[in-house]
Amino acid sequence: MRKYLGYSLIISFAIFCFSCKTDFNPNATYQDITVVYCLLNQNDSITYIKINKAFLGDANAYVMAQNPDSSSYGNNLEVKMEELINTTVSNVFTFDTTTVYNKEPGIFYAPNQVLYKCITAHLLDPTKRYRINIKNKLTGKVITSTTTLVNSFTITAPDPNAYYIDFTKTMKKSILWTSAVNGRRYQAKFRFNYSETNTANITTQKYVDWIFPDVKSADLVGNSPMSTDYYGTQFYQVLKSNIPVDPNIIKRTPIIIEMQITVAADEFSTYLDVNAPTSSIAQVRPEYTNITNGIGIFSSRYDNHVDTPVLLNLTAVSTDSLKHGQYTKLLGF
Repeated sequence: MRKYLGYSLIISFAIFCFSCKTDFNPNATYQDITVVYCLLNQNDSITYIKINKAFLGDANAYVMAQNPDSSSYGNNLEVKMEELINTTVSNVFTFDTTTVYNKEPGIFYAPNQVLYKCITAHLLDPTKRYRINIKNKLTGKVITSTTTLVNSFTITAPDPNAYYIDFTKTMKKSILWTSAVNGRRYQAKFRFNYSETNTANITTQKYVDWIFPDVKSADLVGNSPMSTDYYGTQFYQVLKSNIPVDPNIIKRTPIIIEMQITVAADEFSTYLDVNAPTSSIAQVRPEYTNITNGIGIFSSRYDNHVDTPVLLNLTAVSTDSLKHGQYTKLLGF
């Protein structure tokens, strides 16, 4: 029995991870199915595209997955990205192959993986559209897709100019921002940066992320008020759940809190919806792709903390609660 194994790359706001899907058809003939995953972000200095092929063979599919030749195109692809003003090409980016050496072990071969990369630092324009063109030099097949970029936006609370944040208040508080042009799904988080010093007098910097539920914009035109709510005391509960009590740590010191909001474009938001975990008993799930002559996703995202960082310190009373409060008093701050 011959086995098909599709290659799927699931990308979250700033991480790569891998999964697979297997279909069985003893009478199927081979098809060149190109699988493409790319998220553009104008704040990234380098843009990466993951391109693989679904593969067919008589051996065990999981054994074949460990062989790079099963899903790699080698040097047989020509990969370019065009910048568009309406229908006019205003710039062309050429991608070269590169190897990453830190892919986590899994079904597919690791730790080395081939990606396609191009230096795009300060070159992507959020007012323009971008189209990828992937040409198979052996067959002449061309794979394409087009996306817009998510524009920048403004955070209004916590006040970016306040420099301090108080988590001791029991009343409900809000993170407030205006929506971005082309932005659909928003995920806000507080990143609490701290250092810890162990008994060997070695100091290490660490962080804990307090991540809030996703919020979707009703439109893509931008400048609409958006928000997510929280209670300050939840901050200390999050730290208790994520920082262990450790007798080898003699001191922990708060450094800075970053207010971060990551935005997904419309296509990426749809892709996340389709691939979200479900409790449904349905065995067949819908598939979503915006790749022509292939499958996968070509879309964009945006991180506010790169070019418009919101950095906050704990107030004196919040620091005191960190040291002596019921949730964190044993953590050594």
